[in-house]
Amino acid sequence: MINLRKNHPIVRSFEPIALVGGGEIGPDDLNLMLIRAKTVVAADGGAAPLVESGHIPDAVIGDFDSLHSRYKDMIPADRLYPIREQNSTDFDKALRSIDAPLILGAGFLGGRLDHQLAVLNALVQRQDRPCILIGETEVVFHTPPRISFKLTAGDVVSLFPFQRVTGSSKGLEWPIDDLVLEPGGQVGTSNRALSELELAVDGPGLLVMVPRYALDSVMQAFLSEQTGRWPARVK
Repeated sequence: MINLRKNHPIVRSFEPIALVGGGEIGPDDLNLMLIRAKTVVAADGGAAPLVESGHIPDAVIGDFDSLHSRYKDMIPADRLYPIREQNSTDFDKALRSIDAPLILGAGFLGGRLDHQLAVLNALVQRQDRPCILIGETEVVFHTPPRISFKLTAGDVVSLFPFQRVTGSSKGLEWPIDDLVLEPGGQVGTSNRALSELELAVDGPGLLVMVPRYALDSVMQAFLSEQTGRWPARVK
């Protein structure tokens, strides 16, 4: 559902939504998302790969500085939602404008490192917007209060804190119990799964990276309504 009321999300859905960015998109990324989400939103230049693949996005959100006119002209005007301010990325603009139980994002990882860091920063800032980012070999998400999903023994599990967090884990070769994870301090990269992974954390700020094949298992965990959800940040 598209919402035009001021100070309300532009797109609202009770089902997962696909969000496409203008960065690197693998050959199977669009199909991977479009078979899992009925509504597709583009963040600015992310409309181009959608149009080229024969899909017209349900909404395009961004400052429109990277959407070429030849693609823009092929999209109905009532699906274009410009947000002109330059203090945030197009990913952030789109993320904060979508209200859904889960967002699947592609076209945001890979390429320039500064762009990726900005995306990951927004993923943490918009802590009330559950989102799984799809990369070439991994999926990345901001850890909710608790989550449990299946992995294969030996899978690499990386935990990277953007804020100070503590928590507990089951199913990791090196548990995080009694650790303080924080930027500039202890991080949790290159851990390994032993079995089903269970994580619980005391606050927002921890990113999780697991193999790409685990997408459906992670999605199921988010959609189970058993994870809890962080409140929006108070500004």
